[in-house]
Amino acid sequence: MSTSIRLVAAIGLVVAVAACDTSPREEFVVAEPQAVSIEPTYTGKYN
Repeated sequence: MSTSIRLVAAIGLVVAVAACDTSPREEFVVAEPQAVSIEPTYTGKYN
């Protein structure tokens, strides 16, 4: 029983330390893609 209590206490300590982690996190920025320009079509006007 003493081993199981120590195991539960150790897991609880690890969970508490992980929950209190205040290290800076990377922010992910999603950039909007540039609009694709349409190439001019050949109309035969200047031939």
